[in-house]
Parts: sequence; structure tokens; C-alpha cells
Amino acid sequence: MSSNNDPVTIPMIEINPSDLPGMDTSDPDTLTGEAVLSFHNISYRETIQSGFPFRKKTEVIRRLSNINGIMRPGLNAIMGPEDGSRSWLLDVLAARKDPRGLSGDILINGKPRPANFKCTSGYVPQNDEVMQTVTVRDNIEFSAALRLPITVTSDERKRRIDEILELLHLDKVANVKPRSKELRKRTSIAMELVAEHPILFLDDPTTGLDLNTTTDVISVLRRMSMRGRTIIFSINQAQYSIFRFFDSLTLVASGKVMYHGPAQEALEYFTSAGYEYDSHNNPADFFLDIINGGFSAILDTEEEGHNADIYTELSERRHQVTEKLANMYVQSSLYRETRTELDPLLGEQRAGRNSALEQITYVTPFWNQLWWIICRSFKNYCGFPQVTVIQAIITIILAVLVGVAFHYLRNDCTEVQTRAGLLFVVTIFQTITSVSAGELFVIDEDRFLHEHTSGYYRVSPYFLGKLLAELVPRRLLPSIIFTVVLFSIAGVNTDVKSLFTMYFTITMLAYSASSLSLSLRARQNAVAVPTLSVTIYFLFMLFFSGLSIYSESLVPGLSWIQYFNIPHYGFIALQHNEFLGQNFCTEHNTAEISRCQNYVICTGEEFLMIQGIDRSSWGFWKNHVALACITIIFLSIAYVRL
Repeated sequence: MSSNNDPVTIPMIEINPSDLPGMDTSDPDTLTGEAVLSFHNISYRETIQSGFPFRKKTEVIRRLSNINGIMRPGLNAIMGPEDGSRSWLLDVLAARKDPRGLSGDILINGKPRPANFKCTSGYVPQNDEVMQTVTVRDNIEFSAALRLPITVTSDERKRRIDEILELLHLDKVANVKPRSKELRKRTSIAMELVAEHPILFLDDPTTGLDLNTTTDVISVLRRMSMRGRTIIFSINQAQYSIFRFFDSLTLVASGKVMYHGPAQEALEYFTSAGYEYDSHNNPADFFLDIINGGFSAILDTEEEGHNADIYTELSERRHQVTEKLANMYVQSSLYRETRTELDPLLGEQRAGRNSALEQITYVTPFWNQLWWIICRSFKNYCGFPQVTVIQAIITIILAVLVGVAFHYLRNDCTEVQTRAGLLFVVTIFQTITSVSAGELFVIDEDRFLHEHTSGYYRVSPYFLGKLLAELVPRRLLPSIIFTVVLFSIAGVNTDVKSLFTMYFTITMLAYSASSLSLSLRARQNAVAVPTLSVTIYFLFMLFFSGLSIYSESLVPGLSWIQYFNIPHYGFIALQHNEFLGQNFCTEHNTAEISRCQNYVICTGEEFLMIQGIDRSSWGFWKNHVALACITIIFLSIAYVRL
């Protein structure tokens, strides 16, 4: 596969691709051929840091140890106990782990694995990263639009999507949102198959599925493997109905290989080593029972009161068994045959080990990625109609309650202060509701990491697309609803120009406050800490902004706070827009004003002067410039952190 960016492609062994779905030999950008993956002396060490930021402890854990093998076109299963070894091996082969902990060689058809291997191979994670608010077809179309070259026509892309839908029996539910586990799994597989990569990795694709669905999924993968795909997947337990489809089997435990070879010869391998096999037993269960050291027999025979001793014995026996099985495999003729086949593939590649750094390449341009991300993000926003309606209802109720309260509090003696208080309530609403904006990237973090590293899109179109299609409507709609309802009920009359200027100011304030939340919570695992920090900041700054209504100025020693006060800029701009040119002491209310006990402010300019607000045009727009600068700075921080 190639593009304008000229990504590295997987070297292929040429075959007749006529049996491959959607393969067209006339298209030079399409991969046509088989891919053989071999791995030589693979070891992996994970570095874990723990403790306080300035006193972190570093621990190195050996996850894989001297693993060798070869995966050809067909179904290549990786099995093992629940110690994580099978997933570690799968992810290392799929280039989904930090390469700094890897030693050894991974080759494709005898050549070094390309630097952009993650983008030229398919990967289905265990937790299906599909968008559940859009349809099955929408998910697959998104993958096809961003992972097939731009030279592929829309008709050709649609034909490939229809073929994949039919192959995975999704054609009848193509317009259904993938809410069930089964539908999400099928959709995840379809999103990878539509890209037509020669190698497909799947992390425990049968987890959480019933027997019928599991059999169906494996059958689909079997059909794909028979058409030239190299399917590599990890699996915990396999019923015989699906085990019989396996072409290759790799048993791993404690980071070591217990068996690697043809799946249908594994039973003979263990029985010839002296392990007794019950004909009524499932071969896959038999292998796992051997690796686990027959722990089921231990649990059945020991008394319940000795759980600690049972699990201690289990751990010791499992360690002894895995060491024994690993040594038995290394000394077996099967291992020698594997090494005989692997050594020629390695050849002269030893000198070029780890010569290329990992990189992410893309087959579509920036604007194409941005358009599809905007479309999907907006569909995702529209996929929560109940949430949007509930949010609108709550906003209206809150605006009605506040509006009614201000309507009855209004009088000619305190009209100016009442309007200032009304504007302050609007400022409070915009800032406090902006705290939730930080979830924009947090809730999609896993999906973003999977799609970005797989070459769907760059960070920049994802960032802009999410902002335009989700953040804008999520913040704009409640802001307008609240302000319109509040000012209508409170009885404040504003001309059209001032009204639109107020909406513009509110929008600037809302997005500036939201940018702060985004910058602190982007790629942040512990979301509670930044959320609390943003909330405390807004409460503190709103307190100082509210003081200005009842006092002429801040405490002299704290005047510098206003320069770091996001609500302050919005509140000042709202007051400037509302009060400039206003006269509150008209002829019809002269009698009422004369009976007021306190001094009455008659003009807006007088109030602005008392508040120390610059009444010039720049005095208004400088607040918007400050809000714009704050927004740009915090969005830049969010982008870098993302």
C-alpha cells in the first residue's frame, strides 16, 4: 500500500490474488500476496516505575524469554494460562509494545519488519474500540475512508464494504448501532478486514462470546486465512469445535514457549512425552491442564481450610512445570526443525537489527481525515438525544428559576446592581458548566490510541474535528438557551446589536473556560484531580469577580489576580456591552427614584466608571483578545499532551 506520504510497505511473496476479496491486480497501491512472520530469540523486558514523582523506584520485569517461531498464512493460535504471556507475545509481534524493551528479530518474509508495521497490519484489541453511537456500516466506512488509498474510488470502497458485511454476516444489521458484545466484535474485525492488510492480529477475539458466536467468528477468520491472510490471535480456552480449525499452535506460559508447531500434532507431542490423554477430554483443555500443573486435581483433593497452602503449592508446581515443559520443547526435534527453518530466514539480517525506528504513516491527506472525523464526531454527538434533551430541560428550569427571582427583585432603585448581578450569574453558568468539557478526549482515549497508532489519522485532524463537531455544539447550545430564557423572564430589554455582542462574549468565555479543562485532562488517567483543580480555580476566581459588584476595587495586594482570572475578562466585557449608553433615570420613573434612600446610579457610564472599567472600544475588545489568547494557549497545551 502506498500513498502520497510514501509509507514503508510489507514485502510480499507474489501469488495469484484472484481469490482475495476486493483484491485488484491492476491497482499498484494494493497489497497482493502472502506474508510470513518469523521471530527469532525474542525477549521483552518491561520497565515499571512506582512511588512518588521525585522518589520513583524502577523495576524491570522479564515478560518474554528467547522465543522463536514462524507464522504462515492460516490460523495461528497463541494459547496459555492467565499470566498475560500470550497477550504480551501477540502485542510484541504486532509492534504494539514499547520497542525499547524488545530484543531479537521479527521478520516479514525474511526481511526486517517495516517501521510502519502497525499501519500496514490489522489489529483487533480485546476491548472492541468501535463507536457505539453510529451504525455498523458507519464504523466500517470510517475505517475504509481513512485506511484505503485516496486513489480507491467511492464505488470500489462501497463494494469492498458490502463484501465484508456479507462475509461477516453483518449485511442485515448494517444500519444497527453495535451495542451488543457480539456485534461490536464482528464490527471490529470488519474494520480491520476492509483495509485488506496481509496480516491480522486479534487479542482474545472470543472473550465474552457464547459458543455459537465464537464458532462463527473463528469460521470467518478461517475463511479469510484460506484466502491468503496470516491470522494471528491469542485465545484462553478453545472448544474442540474451533480448535480443529487451528493451523498453528503456540503454547506460552511464564514468558516461555511450551510448544510451537502444527496444531493437530500438539496432542501427539504431549502424549509421546508421557502425558495421559483422556479421549473424552478437549485437547485445548488438556494442554492448559498440563501447563498449569494439574491444579484442578489439587483443588479437588485438598481440604477447604488450607487455601493458602493450596495456592502456594499451585504456584510452585506451575513454576516447576513450565520450566520442565520449556526445557522439553527446547530439546525436542520439533524445536530443532523450527530453528532449521528460521536460521536461513534470519541470514544477514542480524547486522540490521533494530535499524529502523517505529513510525506512523497515513494513506490519506489531512483534509480527508478532518472531514471524516467531523462527520463521525457529529454523529456521535447526535447519538445521545436523551442526554441532550435532559441537559436542555435542566438548563431551561435553572434559567426560569433564576429569571423569576431577578424579575421580582428588580426595582428602580437598584436596577444597575440587579443587571450586574444577572450578568454575573451568566458568567457563573458559563464557567462552571465548562468543567465537564475536559471529558471530550478522556472518554475516547483508548479508541484514539488504537486508531492513531494504526494509521487512521494524524493527531491534528482528530483534535480539530472533535473540537468543531462536539465541543462547539455541546457548549453553544446550553449557553444560548440559558441566556435567552434568563433575559426574557428577567425582563431585560436589549437591542439586537448588543444581544449578538453578548452572545459572542458568552461564547468566547465558554470556550476559554473549556480550554482550561481540556488542557488539564487531556491524556490524564486520574481525572478526579484535574477536575477538582479546575473547579477550585473557577470558584476562587468567581469570588473575586463577584466582589466588584459591591466594592469599587479589589484588595490592593490582590489586584494582580485579575490578569489570571478567566471569568473576570468575560464579566467585564458583558458589563461593558450592557451598560454603555444606558440611561436608567428616565422621565417616567423620576418619582420612584426620588423616594430611594440610597444613591441611585442613573447612567451606565457612571456605573462603569465606578467599577474602574475602561469605557473605550478597546476597553471592550481587549477582554476578547485576552480570552482568545487564553484559549489558544490552553488548546495548544491540550494538543501537545494529546
